Amino acid sequence: MRVGGIATIAALAASAAVAAQDGGSIALDYRAAQERLLERSDALAASDAAVRSKEAQVGATRSLGRPEVDFEGQLLDYQKTLYLPLGSLAPVAQAFGIPDPLRFRRQEVAVRPIVTATLPLYTGGQISGTKAGARAQLDQARAEQRSAADKALLQLVQAYYGQQLAEQALGVRRDVLAGLDRHLGDALKLEREQFISRAQRLQAQVARDDAAREFEKAVADLAIANGALAGLLRAPGGVRPTSPLFVVTQPLEPLEDYKAAALASHPELDRLRALEAQAEAGVTIEKAKQRPTIYGFGQYNFDRKDSLLTDPDWSFGIGLRYKIASGLGRNQSVEAAQETARQADAGLREARTQIEIGTTKAWNEAEAARKRFRLLDSAIESAAENLRLQQLSYREQQATSLDVVDAELGMGRARVQRAQAAYDYVMALAQLLELSGRIAQLPDFAARADREVP
Repeated sequence: MRVGGIATIAALAASAAVAAQDGGSIALDYRAAQERLLERSDALAASDAAVRSKEAQVGATRSLGRPEVDFEGQLLDYQKTLYLPLGSLAPVAQAFGIPDPLRFRRQEVAVRPIVTATLPLYTGGQISGTKAGARAQLDQARAEQRSAADKALLQLVQAYYGQQLAEQALGVRRDVLAGLDRHLGDALKLEREQFISRAQRLQAQVARDDAAREFEKAVADLAIANGALAGLLRAPGGVRPTSPLFVVTQPLEPLEDYKAAALASHPELDRLRALEAQAEAGVTIEKAKQRPTIYGFGQYNFDRKDSLLTDPDWSFGIGLRYKIASGLGRNQSVEAAQETARQADAGLREARTQIEIGTTKAWNEAEAARKRFRLLDSAIESAAENLRLQQLSYREQQATSLDVVDAELGMGRARVQRAQAAYDYVMALAQLLELSGRIAQLPDFAARADREVP
Protein backbone atom coordinates (compact mmCIF):
# COMPACT_ATOMS: atom_id res chain seq x y z
CA MET A 1 0.00 0.00 0.00
CA ARG A 2 2.81 2.38 0.76
CA VAL A 3 4.38 2.06 -2.69
CA GLY A 4 1.04 2.40 -4.44
CA GLY A 5 0.04 5.40 -2.31
CA ILE A 6 3.23 7.30 -3.03
CA ALA A 7 2.99 6.47 -6.72
CA THR A 8 -0.58 7.80 -6.76
CA ILE A 9 0.53 11.05 -5.11
CA ALA A 10 3.32 11.46 -7.69
CA ALA A 11 0.86 10.86 -10.51
CA LEU A 12 -1.52 13.44 -9.08
CA ALA A 13 1.31 15.96 -8.77
CA ALA A 14 2.26 15.38 -12.39
CA SER A 15 -1.36 15.76 -13.47
CA ALA A 16 -1.60 19.02 -11.53
CA ALA A 17 1.48 20.35 -13.26
CA VAL A 18 0.05 19.49 -16.68
CA ALA A 19 -3.33 20.98 -15.79
CA ALA A 20 -1.65 24.17 -14.63
CA GLN A 21 -0.11 24.49 -18.07
CA ASP A 22 -3.22 23.54 -20.05
CA GLY A 23 -5.77 25.63 -18.16
CA GLY A 24 -6.20 28.69 -20.35
CA SER A 25 -2.73 28.29 -21.84
CA ILE A 26 -1.89 29.02 -25.46
CA ALA A 27 0.13 26.76 -27.75
CA LEU A 28 2.91 28.59 -29.58
CA ASP A 29 5.75 27.46 -31.77
CA TYR A 30 8.94 29.44 -31.38
CA ARG A 31 8.38 31.67 -34.43
CA ALA A 32 4.93 32.67 -33.14
CA ALA A 33 6.35 33.26 -29.66
CA GLN A 34 9.03 35.50 -31.17
CA GLU A 35 6.43 37.55 -33.04
CA ARG A 36 4.31 37.85 -29.90
CA LEU A 37 7.27 39.08 -27.88
CA LEU A 38 8.19 41.72 -30.44
CA GLU A 39 4.59 42.96 -30.45
CA ARG A 40 3.97 43.03 -26.70
CA SER A 41 7.28 43.74 -24.98
CA ASP A 42 7.16 46.94 -22.93
CA ALA A 43 10.95 47.21 -23.08
CA LEU A 44 10.81 47.26 -26.88
CA ALA A 45 7.96 49.77 -26.79
CA ALA A 46 10.16 52.02 -24.65
CA SER A 47 13.07 51.75 -27.08
CA ASP A 48 10.73 52.51 -29.98
CA ALA A 49 9.55 55.65 -28.20
CA ALA A 50 13.16 56.69 -27.63
CA VAL A 51 13.86 56.38 -31.36
CA ARG A 52 10.81 58.44 -32.25
CA SER A 53 11.91 61.09 -29.76
CA LYS A 54 15.36 61.36 -31.34
CA GLU A 55 13.86 61.43 -34.82
CA ALA A 56 11.75 64.40 -33.78
CA GLN A 57 14.85 66.03 -32.29
CA VAL A 58 16.73 65.64 -35.59
CA GLY A 59 13.77 67.13 -37.38
CA ALA A 60 13.85 70.09 -35.01
CA THR A 61 17.51 70.81 -35.83
CA ARG A 62 16.89 70.96 -39.59
CA SER A 63 15.57 74.52 -39.26
CA LEU A 64 18.70 75.76 -37.49
CA GLY A 65 20.25 78.55 -39.56
CA ARG A 66 16.91 79.93 -40.70
CA PRO A 67 15.71 83.37 -39.57
CA GLU A 68 14.17 83.65 -36.14
CA VAL A 69 11.18 86.00 -35.99
CA ASP A 70 9.96 87.30 -32.65
CA PHE A 71 6.88 89.40 -31.93
CA GLU A 72 6.99 91.52 -28.82
CA GLY A 73 4.00 93.44 -27.52
CA GLN A 74 4.25 95.71 -24.49
CA LEU A 75 1.65 97.80 -22.69
CA LEU A 76 3.51 100.73 -21.14
CA ASP A 77 2.47 103.36 -18.61
CA TYR A 78 5.43 105.74 -18.82
CA GLN A 79 6.67 109.26 -18.26
CA LYS A 80 9.41 110.99 -20.26
CA THR A 81 10.99 114.42 -19.48
CA LEU A 82 12.97 116.34 -22.14
CA TYR A 83 15.10 119.43 -21.71
CA LEU A 84 15.69 121.78 -24.67
CA PRO A 85 18.46 124.44 -24.28
CA LEU A 86 17.54 127.79 -25.96
CA GLY A 87 21.11 128.89 -26.60
CA SER A 88 21.27 132.37 -28.19
CA LEU A 89 17.51 132.75 -27.79
CA ALA A 90 17.74 132.54 -24.03
CA PRO A 91 17.76 136.39 -23.44
CA VAL A 92 14.71 136.85 -25.61
CA ALA A 93 12.91 133.99 -23.89
CA GLN A 94 13.73 135.40 -20.50
CA ALA A 95 12.12 138.70 -21.50
CA PHE A 96 8.90 136.82 -21.98
CA GLY A 97 9.34 134.81 -18.78
CA ILE A 98 10.34 131.60 -20.55
CA PRO A 99 12.90 129.57 -18.61
CA ASP A 100 16.04 128.15 -20.16
CA PRO A 101 16.22 125.30 -20.85
CA LEU A 102 12.68 124.40 -21.84
CA ARG A 103 11.30 121.33 -20.09
CA PHE A 104 8.79 118.99 -21.71
CA ARG A 105 7.15 116.16 -19.80
CA ARG A 106 5.11 113.38 -21.39
CA GLN A 107 3.09 110.86 -19.42
CA GLU A 108 0.75 108.36 -21.07
CA VAL A 109 -0.17 104.72 -21.69
CA ALA A 110 1.16 103.24 -24.94
CA VAL A 111 1.37 99.92 -26.78
CA ARG A 112 4.63 98.76 -28.39
CA PRO A 113 4.03 96.07 -31.06
CA ILE A 114 7.44 95.23 -32.53
CA VAL A 115 8.59 92.37 -34.80
CA THR A 116 12.28 91.45 -34.77
CA ALA A 117 13.96 89.05 -37.22
CA THR A 118 17.43 87.58 -36.64
CA LEU A 119 19.43 85.54 -39.14
CA PRO A 120 22.62 83.72 -38.06
CA LEU A 121 25.38 84.32 -40.61
CA TYR A 122 28.32 82.71 -38.83
CA THR A 123 28.18 80.70 -35.60
CA GLY A 124 31.69 79.25 -35.48
CA GLY A 125 30.37 75.70 -35.93
CA GLN A 126 27.67 75.59 -33.26
CA ILE A 127 24.87 74.86 -35.72
CA SER A 128 26.73 72.09 -37.58
CA GLY A 129 27.86 70.60 -34.26
CA THR A 130 24.32 70.62 -32.88
CA LYS A 131 22.96 68.92 -36.00
CA ALA A 132 25.72 66.29 -35.94
CA GLY A 133 25.10 65.64 -32.25
CA ALA A 134 21.35 65.16 -32.84
CA ARG A 135 22.00 62.69 -35.68
CA ALA A 136 24.45 60.79 -33.48
CA GLN A 137 21.87 60.60 -30.69
CA LEU A 138 19.39 59.14 -33.18
CA ASP A 139 21.97 56.56 -34.26
CA GLN A 140 22.53 55.68 -30.61
CA ALA A 141 18.79 55.27 -29.99
CA ARG A 142 18.45 53.01 -33.04
CA ALA A 143 21.40 50.90 -31.90
CA GLU A 144 19.89 50.61 -28.43
CA GLN A 145 16.58 49.65 -30.01
CA ARG A 146 18.26 46.79 -31.88
CA SER A 147 20.18 45.79 -28.79
CA ALA A 148 16.99 45.73 -26.71
CA ALA A 149 15.28 43.55 -29.31
CA ASP A 150 18.23 41.14 -29.47
CA LYS A 151 18.44 40.88 -25.68
CA ALA A 152 14.69 40.28 -25.45
CA LEU A 153 14.90 37.52 -28.06
CA LEU A 154 17.82 35.92 -26.24
CA GLN A 155 15.77 36.00 -23.05
CA LEU A 156 12.89 34.40 -24.96
CA VAL A 157 15.14 31.57 -26.16
CA GLN A 158 16.21 30.92 -22.59
CA ALA A 159 12.62 30.93 -21.29
CA TYR A 160 10.99 29.06 -24.20
CA TYR A 161 13.50 26.26 -24.52
CA GLY A 162 14.10 26.33 -20.77
CA GLN A 163 10.47 25.27 -20.33
CA GLN A 164 11.01 22.51 -22.89
CA LEU A 165 14.05 21.33 -20.93
CA ALA A 166 12.02 21.40 -17.71
CA GLU A 167 9.31 19.27 -19.37
CA GLN A 168 11.94 16.82 -20.57
CA ALA A 169 13.40 16.59 -17.07
CA LEU A 170 9.94 16.06 -15.59
CA GLY A 171 9.25 13.23 -18.04
CA VAL A 172 12.55 11.55 -17.22
CA ARG A 173 12.00 11.92 -13.46
CA ARG A 174 8.50 10.47 -13.86
CA ASP A 175 9.86 7.47 -15.74
CA VAL A 176 12.67 6.92 -13.22
CA LEU A 177 10.18 7.13 -10.37
CA ALA A 178 7.88 4.64 -12.09
CA GLY A 179 10.81 2.30 -12.72
CA LEU A 180 11.97 2.47 -9.12
CA ASP A 181 8.37 1.96 -7.96
CA ARG A 182 8.31 -1.28 -9.92
CA HIS A 183 11.72 -2.24 -8.57
CA LEU A 184 10.61 -1.54 -5.00
CA GLY A 185 7.50 -3.65 -5.58
CA ASP A 186 9.69 -6.50 -6.80
CA ALA A 187 12.01 -6.04 -3.81
CA LEU A 188 9.09 -6.27 -1.36
CA LYS A 189 7.93 -9.51 -2.96
CA LEU A 190 11.43 -11.00 -2.88
CA GLU A 191 11.88 -9.91 0.73
CA ARG A 192 8.63 -11.62 1.73
CA GLU A 193 9.83 -14.77 0.00
CA GLN A 194 13.20 -14.33 1.72
CA PHE A 195 15.13 -14.22 -1.54
CA ILE A 196 16.77 -10.88 -0.60
CA SER A 197 17.72 -9.29 2.67
CA ARG A 198 15.94 -6.40 4.35
CA ALA A 199 19.01 -4.25 3.64
CA GLN A 200 18.59 -4.74 -0.10
CA ARG A 201 14.89 -3.85 0.11
CA LEU A 202 15.81 -0.71 2.08
CA GLN A 203 18.28 0.22 -0.63
CA ALA A 204 15.44 0.08 -3.15
CA GLN A 205 13.22 2.11 -0.79
CA VAL A 206 15.84 4.84 -0.31
CA ALA A 207 16.49 5.10 -4.04
CA ARG A 208 12.74 5.27 -4.74
CA ASP A 209 12.23 8.04 -2.15
CA ASP A 210 15.13 10.01 -3.63
CA ALA A 211 13.52 9.66 -7.05
CA ALA A 212 10.23 10.96 -5.62
CA ARG A 213 11.99 14.05 -4.29
CA GLU A 214 13.68 14.63 -7.64
CA PHE A 215 10.29 14.29 -9.32
CA GLU A 216 8.74 16.89 -7.03
CA LYS A 217 11.64 19.22 -7.74
CA ALA A 218 11.11 18.72 -11.47
CA VAL A 219 7.43 19.63 -11.05
CA ALA A 220 8.41 22.85 -9.26
CA ASP A 221 11.08 23.66 -11.86
CA LEU A 222 8.52 23.30 -14.65
CA ALA A 223 6.08 25.60 -12.84
CA ILE A 224 8.83 28.22 -12.46
CA ALA A 225 9.81 27.92 -16.12
CA ASN A 226 6.18 28.23 -17.22
CA GLY A 227 5.73 31.35 -15.08
CA ALA A 228 8.81 32.97 -16.61
CA LEU A 229 7.70 32.28 -20.18
CA ALA A 230 4.11 33.34 -19.50
CA GLY A 231 5.26 36.63 -18.01
CA LEU A 232 7.66 37.32 -20.86
CA LEU A 233 4.95 36.75 -23.49
CA ARG A 234 2.20 38.50 -21.47
CA ALA A 235 0.13 35.30 -21.36
CA PRO A 236 -1.43 35.00 -17.87
CA GLY A 237 -2.88 31.57 -18.66
CA GLY A 238 0.52 30.15 -19.53
CA VAL A 239 2.23 29.02 -22.72
CA ARG A 240 2.63 25.53 -24.15
CA PRO A 241 5.73 25.49 -26.38
CA THR A 242 5.34 23.29 -29.42
CA SER A 243 8.83 23.68 -30.91
CA PRO A 244 11.06 20.97 -29.42
CA LEU A 245 14.68 21.25 -28.45
CA PHE A 246 16.78 20.72 -31.55
CA VAL A 247 20.30 20.16 -32.80
CA VAL A 248 21.76 20.67 -36.26
CA THR A 249 24.26 17.85 -36.36
CA GLN A 250 26.23 19.40 -39.21
CA PRO A 251 29.14 21.62 -38.09
CA LEU A 252 28.55 25.34 -37.84
CA GLU A 253 29.87 27.83 -40.35
CA PRO A 254 33.54 28.78 -39.72
CA LEU A 255 34.20 30.89 -36.64
CA GLU A 256 35.73 33.68 -38.71
CA ASP A 257 32.43 34.15 -40.56
CA TYR A 258 30.61 34.74 -37.29
CA LYS A 259 33.34 37.10 -36.09
CA ALA A 260 33.15 39.14 -39.26
CA ALA A 261 29.35 39.36 -38.99
CA ALA A 262 29.57 40.38 -35.33
CA LEU A 263 32.11 43.14 -35.98
CA ALA A 264 30.05 44.41 -38.91
CA SER A 265 26.60 44.51 -37.34
CA HIS A 266 26.63 44.18 -33.55
CA PRO A 267 24.41 46.97 -32.15
CA GLU A 268 26.79 47.68 -29.28
CA LEU A 269 29.45 48.74 -31.77
CA ASP A 270 26.95 51.00 -33.51
CA ARG A 271 26.00 52.48 -30.15
CA LEU A 272 29.62 53.21 -29.28
CA ARG A 273 30.24 54.71 -32.73
CA ALA A 274 27.27 56.99 -32.11
CA LEU A 275 28.71 58.00 -28.74
CA GLU A 276 32.01 58.74 -30.44
CA ALA A 277 30.21 60.94 -33.00
CA GLN A 278 28.41 62.75 -30.19
CA ALA A 279 31.73 63.40 -28.45
CA GLU A 280 33.22 64.79 -31.64
CA ALA A 281 30.17 67.04 -32.07
CA GLY A 282 30.72 68.21 -28.50
CA VAL A 283 34.32 69.18 -29.36
CA THR A 284 33.03 71.18 -32.33
CA ILE A 285 30.49 73.01 -30.16
CA GLU A 286 32.98 73.81 -27.42
CA LYS A 287 35.46 75.21 -29.95
CA ALA A 288 32.68 77.26 -31.54
CA LYS A 289 32.08 78.97 -28.20
CA GLN A 290 35.55 80.51 -28.47
CA ARG A 291 34.71 82.15 -31.80
CA PRO A 292 32.55 85.22 -32.54
CA THR A 293 29.07 84.95 -33.97
CA ILE A 294 27.80 87.19 -36.75
CA TYR A 295 24.13 87.74 -37.39
CA GLY A 296 21.83 89.91 -39.45
CA PHE A 297 18.79 91.53 -37.88
CA GLY A 298 15.76 93.62 -38.74
CA GLN A 299 13.05 95.31 -36.65
CA TYR A 300 9.72 96.92 -37.50
CA ASN A 301 7.48 99.02 -35.24
CA PHE A 302 3.77 98.70 -36.05
CA ASP A 303 2.65 101.68 -33.90
CA ARG A 304 4.70 104.74 -34.73
CA LYS A 305 2.30 107.28 -33.25
CA ASP A 306 2.71 106.07 -29.68
CA SER A 307 6.31 104.93 -29.97
CA LEU A 308 9.02 106.13 -27.68
CA LEU A 309 11.37 108.76 -28.89
CA THR A 310 14.18 106.21 -28.86
CA ASP A 311 12.26 103.66 -30.91
CA PRO A 312 12.98 103.64 -34.67
CA ASP A 313 10.19 103.06 -37.16
CA TRP A 314 12.26 100.25 -38.63
CA SER A 315 15.87 99.17 -38.65
CA PHE A 316 18.13 96.47 -40.07
CA GLY A 317 21.83 95.70 -39.88
CA ILE A 318 24.58 93.24 -39.04
CA GLY A 319 25.77 92.43 -35.54
CA LEU A 320 28.81 90.70 -34.07
CA ARG A 321 28.87 89.05 -30.67
CA TYR A 322 32.01 87.82 -28.96
CA LYS A 323 32.36 86.70 -25.37
CA ILE A 324 35.57 88.15 -24.00
CA ALA A 325 35.48 86.53 -20.58
CA SER A 326 33.45 83.67 -19.13
CA GLY A 327 33.03 82.20 -15.69
CA LEU A 328 33.57 78.76 -17.24
CA GLY A 329 37.03 77.84 -18.47
CA ARG A 330 36.57 77.47 -22.21
CA ASN A 331 39.91 75.77 -22.88
CA GLN A 332 39.17 73.23 -20.18
CA SER A 333 35.72 72.64 -21.70
CA VAL A 334 37.33 71.83 -25.06
CA GLU A 335 39.83 69.52 -23.36
CA ALA A 336 37.01 67.73 -21.50
CA ALA A 337 35.13 67.18 -24.76
CA GLN A 338 38.27 65.82 -26.44
CA GLU A 339 38.86 63.39 -23.58
CA THR A 340 35.27 62.22 -23.88
CA ALA A 341 35.93 61.49 -27.56
CA ARG A 342 39.07 59.53 -26.64
CA GLN A 343 37.07 57.61 -24.04
CA ALA A 344 34.47 56.66 -26.65
CA ASP A 345 37.18 55.52 -29.07
CA ALA A 346 38.83 53.36 -26.40
CA GLY A 347 35.47 51.89 -25.45
CA LEU A 348 34.84 51.01 -29.09
CA ARG A 349 38.16 49.16 -29.34
CA GLU A 350 37.48 47.28 -26.11
CA ALA A 351 33.99 46.31 -27.30
CA ARG A 352 35.43 44.84 -30.49
CA THR A 353 37.78 42.69 -28.42
CA GLN A 354 35.02 41.52 -26.08
CA ILE A 355 32.69 40.71 -28.97
CA GLU A 356 35.39 38.60 -30.62
CA ILE A 357 35.97 36.78 -27.32
CA GLY A 358 32.24 36.23 -26.79
CA THR A 359 31.77 34.99 -30.34
CA THR A 360 34.62 32.51 -29.99
CA LYS A 361 33.22 31.25 -26.67
CA ALA A 362 29.67 30.82 -28.01
CA TRP A 363 30.89 29.09 -31.18
CA ASN A 364 33.00 26.61 -29.22
CA GLU A 365 30.17 25.97 -26.74
CA ALA A 366 27.73 25.28 -29.57
CA GLU A 367 30.13 22.88 -31.25
CA ALA A 368 30.87 21.13 -27.96
CA ALA A 369 27.16 20.71 -27.21
CA ARG A 370 26.54 19.40 -30.73
CA LYS A 371 29.24 16.76 -30.39
CA ARG A 372 28.11 15.87 -26.86
CA PHE A 373 24.55 15.37 -28.08
CA ARG A 374 25.65 12.96 -30.79
CA LEU A 375 27.79 10.95 -28.37
CA LEU A 376 24.86 10.56 -25.97
CA ASP A 377 22.91 8.51 -28.51
CA SER A 378 25.13 5.48 -27.91
CA ALA A 379 25.20 6.23 -24.18
CA ILE A 380 21.39 6.02 -24.00
CA GLU A 381 21.36 2.78 -25.98
CA SER A 382 23.98 1.31 -23.64
CA ALA A 383 22.14 2.54 -20.55
CA ALA A 384 18.84 1.03 -21.77
CA GLU A 385 20.47 -2.31 -22.46
CA ASN A 386 22.28 -2.25 -19.11
CA LEU A 387 19.00 -1.55 -17.30
CA ARG A 388 17.30 -4.43 -19.05
CA LEU A 389 20.10 -6.85 -18.15
CA GLN A 390 20.31 -5.67 -14.54
CA GLN A 391 16.56 -6.08 -14.05
CA LEU A 392 16.72 -9.57 -15.53
CA SER A 393 19.76 -10.51 -13.43
CA TYR A 394 18.09 -9.15 -10.29
CA ARG A 395 15.05 -11.36 -10.80
CA GLU A 396 17.41 -14.33 -11.22
CA GLN A 397 19.39 -13.29 -8.13
CA GLN A 398 22.48 -12.54 -10.22
CA ALA A 399 22.50 -8.80 -9.39
CA THR A 400 21.84 -6.72 -6.30
CA SER A 401 19.26 -4.03 -5.73
CA LEU A 402 21.99 -1.40 -6.00
CA ASP A 403 22.85 -2.68 -9.48
CA VAL A 404 19.27 -2.11 -10.64
CA VAL A 405 19.07 1.27 -8.96
CA ASP A 406 22.33 2.38 -10.54
CA ALA A 407 21.14 1.19 -13.96
CA GLU A 408 17.79 2.98 -13.58
CA LEU A 409 19.46 6.21 -12.48
CA GLY A 410 22.07 5.87 -15.21
CA MET A 411 19.35 5.63 -17.83
CA GLY A 412 17.60 8.70 -16.45
CA ARG A 413 20.89 10.57 -16.22
CA ALA A 414 21.74 9.85 -19.86
CA ARG A 415 18.32 11.08 -21.03
CA VAL A 416 18.59 14.28 -18.99
CA GLN A 417 22.11 14.84 -20.28
CA ARG A 418 20.92 14.52 -23.85
CA ALA A 419 18.13 17.06 -23.27
CA GLN A 420 20.61 19.33 -21.49
CA ALA A 421 23.06 19.02 -24.40
CA ALA A 422 20.30 20.05 -26.83
CA TYR A 423 19.40 23.00 -24.60
CA ASP A 424 23.06 24.02 -24.31
CA TYR A 425 23.34 23.86 -28.10
CA VAL A 426 20.27 26.04 -28.63
CA MET A 427 21.44 28.60 -26.06
CA ALA A 428 24.99 28.75 -27.43
CA LEU A 429 23.62 29.08 -30.97
CA ALA A 430 21.29 31.88 -29.83
CA GLN A 431 24.15 33.71 -28.15
CA LEU A 432 26.26 33.29 -31.27
CA LEU A 433 23.48 34.69 -33.44
CA GLU A 434 22.84 37.52 -30.98
CA LEU A 435 26.50 38.53 -31.09
CA SER A 436 26.46 38.51 -34.88
CA GLY A 437 23.20 40.49 -35.04
CA ARG A 438 21.14 37.59 -36.43
CA ILE A 439 19.22 36.17 -33.48
CA ALA A 440 15.91 36.82 -35.26
CA GLN A 441 17.00 34.06 -37.68
CA LEU A 442 16.93 31.34 -35.00
CA PRO A 443 13.62 29.90 -36.34
CA ASP A 444 15.39 29.31 -39.66
CA PHE A 445 18.09 27.30 -37.89
CA ALA A 446 15.39 25.34 -36.05
CA ALA A 447 13.73 24.53 -39.38
CA ARG A 448 17.02 23.07 -40.65
CA ALA A 449 17.48 20.87 -37.57
CA ASP A 450 17.89 17.16 -38.26
CA ARG A 451 17.60 16.04 -34.63
CA GLU A 452 14.94 16.94 -32.07
CA VAL A 453 14.20 16.02 -28.47
CA PRO A 454 10.41 15.49 -28.51
